[in-house]
Amino acid sequence: MENTSKTAFIAIVGKANVGKSSILNRLIGSKIAIVSSKPQTTRTRIMGVLTTQDNIQLVFTDTPGFHKPKNKLGEKMVQAVSDSISGVDSCLFVISAEDSGLNAAELELIKKFKKEKMTVVLAVNKIDLLKDKTELMKKIADVSKLYDFKAVVPVSAVNNEKTDELLDELKLLAVESIHFFPDDALTDQPERVLVSEIIREKMLRLLEKEIPHGTAVGIEKMKERDSGDIMDIEATVYCEKESHKGIIIGKGGAMLKKISTLARRDIESFFDIKVNLKCWVKVKEDWRNREGLIHNFGLD
Repeated sequence: MENTSKTAFIAIVGKANVGKSSILNRLIGSKIAIVSSKPQTTRTRIMGVLTTQDNIQLVFTDTPGFHKPKNKLGEKMVQAVSDSISGVDSCLFVISAEDSGLNAAELELIKKFKKEKMTVVLAVNKIDLLKDKTELMKKIADVSKLYDFKAVVPVSAVNNEKTDELLDELKLLAVESIHFFPDDALTDQPERVLVSEIIREKMLRLLEKEIPHGTAVGIEKMKERDSGDIMDIEATVYCEKESHKGIIIGKGGAMLKKISTLARRDIESFFDIKVNLKCWVKVKEDWRNREGLIHNFGLD
């Protein structure tokens, strides 16, 4: 007799830079969300889908880090978090084991949980960075006083430690239901969005300070050759200042070449096809405050 199918829609929420995207990638078993050490890496609600062998489909929404917005793009990112919490069955609340307490953004999220009467699983990430494990127990006890969590799981996304236990807890959230995505689906993101995000991740890793946050990537062309063995991709990197353009391109085009090479390898690995990637850089001043451009880049 076939297992009854079950489904849960789960928003992954937390402040910036606590490892939400890393946890999503671990749970899905494939890299669909970009990861960097810089805060506010995720801009949109990236959806990950996991269908387990016991016929449970978990649909994850990886949200931008909850923060105080500084421009129109930031406002849309914060709105994405609120929309995600309102539109799901439950939340995976990710905090960092390193932090001494919760900040204002995290306390605001707990207020939202109370208002929506959410079922919430707490993941305390980055336990690999703790030397004294008694600190961890104290943190869990302190945070557990603030909300009645369904479960609390200490994890390390970097070392893939206790992510199986976390998955077991999340599966308990599923209810009897049809599956809303094909069982082999990993994400609802269009291929072009995944490619643009891979390119942007490389900029976040290679470029300093604020420059990567002022960039967006548009995919102008993405087409498999008739032979079916190579995909041609043409991408334009948009930045806010002429001086940033020079830094992104680098001396003799060296930085752009490095970004393109690293991105190409990841794209080839994800799509399992050889890729011919060409990248250009253009200036679009103050695009993060221009509604039309935010829309064009698919960030609303």
